[in-house]
Amino acid sequence: MNDVAPAPRRARVRAPELIGKGGWINTGGKQYTLADLRGRIVILDFWTFCCVNCLHVLDELRELEEKHRDTVVIIGVHSPKFVHEAEHAAVVDAVERYNVEHPVLDDPELATWKQYAVRAWPTLAVIDPEGYVVAQHAGEGHAHAIEKLVEQLEAEHEAKGTLRRGDGPYVAPEPVATDLRFPGKALLLPSGNLLVSDTTRHQLVEMGADGETVVRRIGGPGVFNEPQGLALLDDATVVVADTVHHSLKAVDLASGDVTTLAGTGRQWWQGAPTSGPALEVDLSSPWDVAVFGGKVWMAMAGVHQLWTYDPETKSVEVAAGTTNEGLVDGPGAEAWFAQPSGLAATEERLWVADSETSALRYVDVDGVVHTAVGTGLFDFGHRDGAAGQALFQHPLGVTALPDGSVAVSDTYNHALRRFDPATGEVTTLATDLREPSDAVLVGDDIVVVESARHRLTRLRLPEEAVRVESVAHRTQRAATEVAGGKLRLDVIFQAPAGQKLDTRYGPSTRLLVSSTPPELLVSGDGAGTDLARELVLDANVPEGVLHVSAMAASCDDDPANEYPACHVHQQDWGVPVRLTEGGADRLPLVLAGMDEA
Repeated sequence: MNDVAPAPRRARVRAPELIGKGGWINTGGKQYTLADLRGRIVILDFWTFCCVNCLHVLDELRELEEKHRDTVVIIGVHSPKFVHEAEHAAVVDAVERYNVEHPVLDDPELATWKQYAVRAWPTLAVIDPEGYVVAQHAGEGHAHAIEKLVEQLEAEHEAKGTLRRGDGPYVAPEPVATDLRFPGKALLLPSGNLLVSDTTRHQLVEMGADGETVVRRIGGPGVFNEPQGLALLDDATVVVADTVHHSLKAVDLASGDVTTLAGTGRQWWQGAPTSGPALEVDLSSPWDVAVFGGKVWMAMAGVHQLWTYDPETKSVEVAAGTTNEGLVDGPGAEAWFAQPSGLAATEERLWVADSETSALRYVDVDGVVHTAVGTGLFDFGHRDGAAGQALFQHPLGVTALPDGSVAVSDTYNHALRRFDPATGEVTTLATDLREPSDAVLVGDDIVVVESARHRLTRLRLPEEAVRVESVAHRTQRAATEVAGGKLRLDVIFQAPAGQKLDTRYGPSTRLLVSSTPPELLVSGDGAGTDLARELVLDANVPEGVLHVSAMAASCDDDPANEYPACHVHQQDWGVPVRLTEGGADRLPLVLAGMDEA
């Protein structure tokens, strides 16, 4: 049995002020302070728009937001990882793209993130009507616990007279008329037309060969939910990654009829089946699809894996990735990905745009994963040259070219790049695109999906690459200063109110630790069931990243209920650390929130 000590009750902490140099979005231009929100239950959602786990939390909060609209105010605190995410216009685009219906504070310098001691995306903080922080949750899957807390706070502060009901500060933006709205991926059809996933409007749009004329629209809300990747299964059928429906769908090109091939509509969680009949297995945010080796491969961005769908057996299974987030090559079962978001197949390779590591990777015919360009979660930029030195910034798409090279939709660099395996060189084909998310070959041209310009842009592939000034970046997150030698890692977890750890079938917790570079950890790496562990860091390694993945399972604590509902709490952290004399000898990470009211 794995005992987890209850979290100690702490003195009530006054919520720090909301500070963001970028200002407020979705408020009609009004600026807010916490004093303006006094009397309401405030939920701060620390997110960044590159992070698929953050997008999951946006979806998790929608029902709570609607049900408690007169007492709860959700504030998105946008806290960027990538340089592009610090651009205010890009945050405004993301708020519309992901249908965020609450105020958002743009915090490009991470000022509020630091004040609330946040360590991971996403993190939720709950502030009571009197302005005190009462809970903090890292990761996904906490909407149920937060709703219970909201109900308790409503009752308590209604009785005290400190609850203020009424309309919130959200002001919807004016709709904009365009043929496409934040398109995601594109596909050349046998007819010569182009099929585009019109992501924000939850439909597919067939465009004429000119890439401008709308021929027809397929689907809509209820049929699709933020569809992304497209691939031809045969001349009559297109498979679609229906991202927020967590499913793989098929479109009959003749009739436009849509059917589900894989997925239940529910999001996959740790412990759920990873193979079986396709319509009985949960998926998690499939972002792109490609046909490779007779199977449909899915870039399963939500769990950092690649899955396959077999059209013959109508089954799915994991093909590569462990669900741990990072950049590790090797056999598929041992490899790590970080939000794979783009796929392109050739006879010998399945190319992968691994967005969170800003990497170009591929799977060979034996199922082994390789990295062509990229070094890890926190290194990115715009640099051409040898693959070992070249840099991308959060690429979302990859396109196979006739000569064996690939074009990379280098999304956050607003560029189309090219990698040539024959020379090992990266060059730039085009710049001044706006968040390109995919590209498709049409004759001698390449048609780029300019997602943030809501259009397709046709380019002639140049004979020579455009040279741009090299720029390298590291993530803005400040490193945690720790001492060399022994470091105690404590993942703090307390089952939410009304729940208890599920120990019916053995330990209900799991902890996995590794580092970049690997030599940073002298000991303490690997998997275990205790949420506390002693690490030993090599004092001769000046800095690095500790990768921590924690999971805990809890069930409703009701003796009268023979079949209680169970919940999985999981979070991955990449914690940049710098070894300094006098640094901390303990690293606490909060997996689930603690009610401190």
